[in-house]
Amino acid sequence: MFEKAALSQLNLEDSELQDQVSTLLNQLGKQDWHWSSWAFQKVVMRLGSYSLIEYDHQNRTYTIHPLVHYWSGTTFEGNRHDMQKLVLTIIGLSISSTFTDEDLKYRRTLLKHTNSVASLKLDEINPSVGMQIALIFGEALRLKELEALEVMVMEKRKRMLGDDHPDTLTSMESLAGTYLFQGRYSDAEALMLVVSEKRKLMLGDDHPDTLKGMVNLANTYKDQGRWSDAEAIYFVVLEKRKSLLGDDHLDTILTIAELAHTYLFQGRWKEAEALEVVVLGKRKQLLGEDHRDTLISMSNLASAYKEQGRLDDAEVVELEVVEKRKRSLGDDHPFTIMAIGNLAYTYKEQGRLKDAEALGVLVLEKCKGILGDDHPRTLRAMSHLAVTYWKQGRWNDAEALQVVTMEKTERVLGDDHHWTLDNMANLGRTYRNQGRLDDAVLLQEAVLEKMRRVLGSEHPNTLKSISSLAATYRDLGRMNEAEALEAVVPHNHDGP
Repeated sequence: MFEKAALSQLNLEDSELQDQVSTLLNQLGKQDWHWSSWAFQKVVMRLGSYSLIEYDHQNRTYTIHPLVHYWSGTTFEGNRHDMQKLVLTIIGLSISSTFTDEDLKYRRTLLKHTNSVASLKLDEINPSVGMQIALIFGEALRLKELEALEVMVMEKRKRMLGDDHPDTLTSMESLAGTYLFQGRYSDAEALMLVVSEKRKLMLGDDHPDTLKGMVNLANTYKDQGRWSDAEAIYFVVLEKRKSLLGDDHLDTILTIAELAHTYLFQGRWKEAEALEVVVLGKRKQLLGEDHRDTLISMSNLASAYKEQGRLDDAEVVELEVVEKRKRSLGDDHPFTIMAIGNLAYTYKEQGRLKDAEALGVLVLEKCKGILGDDHPRTLRAMSHLAVTYWKQGRWNDAEALQVVTMEKTERVLGDDHHWTLDNMANLGRTYRNQGRLDDAVLLQEAVLEKMRRVLGSEHPNTLKSISSLAATYRDLGRMNEAEALEAVVPHNHDGP
């Protein structure tokens, strides 16, 4: 930690705090812009000779005896607050903003050391340090603490640097990303619109930061189901990045990946697959087989396979992703849970319903524990489990989950969000299977009207809804209406 902090290039906004940190690190082993391991070892041996510190060879960590810890806490009570601030600053300086497996593991080990945040008022934390600590909270999905820290950083930078300073805009962008993950799409969009417009005005249309802001704005549109708006922005950014950076630059590849993901949502699976194959090949070559972005590409390619009925191909890819996620992040990390959820969905489509149910229950419980009952990812896990129950003929169990999921997605995401529409359609099918045809037809007519407006008449989910409504019309004896719909969709698309 001390070596990483000593070699950090991060400049603190507080010059006095910067001097205090530099003084401490110089005493521990920092020599100009280098780190002396031998000087640090001499300090450690000196402390060890007084039994003030011990080295754990197995875990490669230093520990302080509880009595020494208590003594130092009471002896230095007067400046304990300053010491906590200093320690938190060193933790922040030791954090890199890169995402190798080593970086991710290191940040996870720091989580238990961030209790200093709770001991300090947020306004006392240096903004640059706050941005680094936010990485720890973000990767641990401690979203309330993450949001509070990012709000503090943004407000403090506005006061210190002004609304238009690049660092202020970066902090706004980070907060928007947190809102997006929380499902607060309107809040995320409002911030990203401000960031995008300010960067265009200050930096020009082609500046890397301007293009990054445009991509993040497109991401908010994509998550709201505004795929045409997202696609239009991705195309503009892709052409600019190809021209400015080249086809093999990671930012160019990221833009292709985002465009491919948008195609997936639009039901343009062949186009999505073609792009994902390109992205995956380039990321394997440039980043390695186990990099988190490579694994995201693998998951997206598996989704394209799945939608085209290539379930065995999807399963092979997803099993590999799950194992790599577990190995690098652990069983309970949100990315691991999402990978398991994807595999459960594949098992469901393969007809392996018991396997799908077991994984679906596991994913739902973990999402509730980590993200909360109302998080969009939790609601998505609930929806998938309900469909598994539906496929097992457990209509009442499916209905119980679907009613809750539909109500919550309407409240959290809005009436027209594509996940809300999926839940409405699935509940309508369940009502039909239960023989509640009047309830079914009312819901199915409403969802078909929304899907035509939001997704378009040719979207696969719209075609499914037409088939479902036609089947319900037949059950009600409304043959003319059924046949009119079946003329539009000659093949049966019914079923979730």
